[in-house]
Amino acid sequence: MRRRNAVKKVKQVLARGNTYGNQNQFSQKETHKHKQSNAVIWKETIRGYVKKGFYMEALRMYYQMQRSGINPDKLVFLSLIKACGSLSDLQAGRKIHEDIIARGYDSDIFVGTALASMYANCGSLENAREVFERMPEKNAVTWTAIISGYSQNGYSREALAFFNEMQAQGIKADSITITSVLSVCADLFALELGKQIHGYAIRSEAASDAVVVNALVNMYAKCGNVNIACKLFEIMPKQNVESLNAIIAGYSQNGHSHEALAFFNEKQVVDIKPNLITIVSVLSVCAELFALEQGKQIHAYAIRSGLEFDVVVGTGLVDMYTKCGIVSLAHKLFERMPEKDVVTWTALIAGYSQNGHPHEALAFFNEMQLQGIKTNSVTIVSVLPACADLLLLEEGKQIHGYAVRTGFESDVGVVDGLVNMYVKCGDVNIAHKLFESMPEKNVVSCTAIIAGYSQNGHPREALAFFHEMQVQGIKPDSITMASVLPACADLLLLEQGKQIYSYAIKTGYEFDVGVVTGLVNVYAKCGDVNIARKLFQIMPKQNVVLWNAMIAVYSQNACPLEALVLFIEMQPQGIKPNSITMVTVLSACAYLLALELGKQIHSYAIRSGFESDAVVGTALINMYAKCGNVDIAHKLFERLPEQDVVSWTTMIMAYGIHGHGEDALSLFAQMQQTGTKPNHITFTAILTACSHAGLVDQGWQYFQCMKSDYGLAPNLEHYACLVDLLGRAGHLDEAHDIIKKMPLEPSANVWGALLGACRIHCNIELGEQAAKHLFDLEPTNAGYYVLLSNMYAEARKWDDVVKLRNMMKEKGVKKQPGCSAVAVHREVHTFLVGDRTHPQSEKIYAMLEILYGQMRKAGYVPDTNLVLQDVDEETKENILCSHSEKIAISFGIISTSPGIPIRIMKNLRVCSDCHNATKFISKVVGREIIVRDANRFHHFKDGLCSCGDYW
Repeated sequence: MRRRNAVKKVKQVLARGNTYGNQNQFSQKETHKHKQSNAVIWKETIRGYVKKGFYMEALRMYYQMQRSGINPDKLVFLSLIKACGSLSDLQAGRKIHEDIIARGYDSDIFVGTALASMYANCGSLENAREVFERMPEKNAVTWTAIISGYSQNGYSREALAFFNEMQAQGIKADSITITSVLSVCADLFALELGKQIHGYAIRSEAASDAVVVNALVNMYAKCGNVNIACKLFEIMPKQNVESLNAIIAGYSQNGHSHEALAFFNEKQVVDIKPNLITIVSVLSVCAELFALEQGKQIHAYAIRSGLEFDVVVGTGLVDMYTKCGIVSLAHKLFERMPEKDVVTWTALIAGYSQNGHPHEALAFFNEMQLQGIKTNSVTIVSVLPACADLLLLEEGKQIHGYAVRTGFESDVGVVDGLVNMYVKCGDVNIAHKLFESMPEKNVVSCTAIIAGYSQNGHPREALAFFHEMQVQGIKPDSITMASVLPACADLLLLEQGKQIYSYAIKTGYEFDVGVVTGLVNVYAKCGDVNIARKLFQIMPKQNVVLWNAMIAVYSQNACPLEALVLFIEMQPQGIKPNSITMVTVLSACAYLLALELGKQIHSYAIRSGFESDAVVGTALINMYAKCGNVDIAHKLFERLPEQDVVSWTTMIMAYGIHGHGEDALSLFAQMQQTGTKPNHITFTAILTACSHAGLVDQGWQYFQCMKSDYGLAPNLEHYACLVDLLGRAGHLDEAHDIIKKMPLEPSANVWGALLGACRIHCNIELGEQAAKHLFDLEPTNAGYYVLLSNMYAEARKWDDVVKLRNMMKEKGVKKQPGCSAVAVHREVHTFLVGDRTHPQSEKIYAMLEILYGQMRKAGYVPDTNLVLQDVDEETKENILCSHSEKIAISFGIISTSPGIPIRIMKNLRVCSDCHNATKFISKVVGREIIVRDANRFHHFKDGLCSCGDYW
């Protein structure tokens, strides 16, 4: 009776004071009363605290109880052990253990089991095992405690060893033991052992236990046998959310995201209420499948359930929206969340980085640090691509330093991210050093190094590294092979490319889009466009990347028409063009001077939202400029939302090739005022502009300021431009001195510029010196032989002409025929010298006769000195009349309406007679004729040319 009254009193006290908000207050107020109470009240109060989850108060009460001289019993010790385990307080647990030994309860099976479980919860498996080993008697509960302890601490194999020993000792496992062992099987993906445990559960009649069934569903799902998991789920007497979550996770983790979503949708009609884990799991699946509408439905459910602002659910929503490309909505949700942790911040940073907003990703990373949110390794991995995309090497180095200070420098993911960042920022050496410092090298970092070498102009190093990783036993994956194949393409190593593809076949990657795309480029660069097309056609699944590669193959192999045809075929196949597609086809239009088709692609770009894309915008500028419309190119340049060094350079080059040297220099000055730093290509463009406009002094100044003002060492391309600039202006000796004094070994382009200048100014002696170097550097380039031969012919040195032509025959060098093309009504018509194969040849030549009559009346006289053959004057005039550009112009006149500009593309430098004749034609027909030859543009109008006869 006395004990019941004491217990009742304790319950009343606990009922009044036992709330989370007033734990400390209760402890302080009641302490004095408890000190005066009898032993029963002390014991019942301690046990009551533990039952209510007030573990710290229970321990404090115990210490007070000891000071009061009251001895605890076994039940008190069991409660205190539970408190220590729940708090993971190893020090307090050891103190209680000492008291247990002192009181003689250590040999009690229940106390021993509780102690083993407590030590496991505190992470001290050594102590747990020591207690377990010393126990004189063990039952199923004891074995289950030690098995669970090892399993929960990540020692799954040791947990299985205990289970095997338990069975060897004849201890019958109960449902809790079976559940623990099934969890171990799931962690180890030990499906066969899991099946054996399933059989054991059936034999011991534990298979119908709800907890065991849940564990079986989880084990089969995690081990990849989701079908059996589903069957078990279907026969459950009462299906529950835990098993539902296990199957969804099983489908998702085994690459069956569609099935995971379908299963969730199917089970929504069953009376199973999704919980927080369900919501987070399904949101992850929606993110992976880009299932935005389904994700929005889950969002609505989270709102109705009051879980929207739970930090885990909120983070899942942010991740889902960013992966579905709706970063703005993710940001709004992020701002509304009352609580955000490092995972939430990381999800938003990764979302901005992955959706092409690197500036925002970096801004949020900085804001996160300002707010004192401690980053983790995933945060660093998420922000490094932003530095790589923006080529912000210094910022990347700062994040590298931060990773070192925070102890993440050895994290594999962080090191991989750093290697990738350094590679993309062009510092392959640091990337390589980082790689070498990695204790365990993996395929991701190896692939990043290979890609870095390949993308930064070091194909041999990329191939060498590819072989080295295999020697070290690191197996290449599809991304590795896709990264190394461009190196084979750059080096024209077709056989090496074939060997890599053979390896891809052996490892099951023969239909990987990245690998096939890389091989397509290898065949294309090695000149076998037909095989490249066959590879493209046999692919069972073609995506936009592969289509882009094939379009680029045609474009880069002088097959622009085929590139445009493929682009037209692309959309009916359900392949949506992306910005890279647009850039490639615009390049093909530029090559063909196909302005009308280029305008249509421009319209498509506007409709598809590509016009604001900086890369597409620059490609449009390039297309209009190369199709002869530099004014529209400049308007587009001014409308760009952001002008970078590439767009500035493209526009400067546009002015340069059109002979608008002063405009190019003015634009360069504007670029400097904006603070945009020019690069090597910018100076190539500005020097080209000076060369075509005869701006010798200005060109010299820009060449010299490269090093002095911008720290850019001139390369071979710049020296070629400088020699061309001086040579065209007649400063041949000065140009030759530049070549003799340059710090680099002169290339064919450098000597070629000098030879071309010698041809213009009839300097045979210096021309022969230049030609000698060219014949050594590029012995099969017919253009150099033809230039020197023409110089000999103009000087009537026929013996030298014969010798040179014999040399060409001996070396198997064939002269490239002159060819001109004109785009009319979306078709490109090509003509050779004296070409009569066109269906409208009669009309073309009839128009030529009319034109020649009108031109002669206007004062045109054919320059027969340009015909370097020993024939009569009439034959020479007929030869001049049949030059390809004149035929193309004639066709353009008869095929287009009066007043429409005619655009001609010539593969060689236009001769002076055709140049003069085109001036007369533009006057007599009242048309603007735009000719793009091998060097520049000529705009003929009203009898004048934009080049001012300086070309």
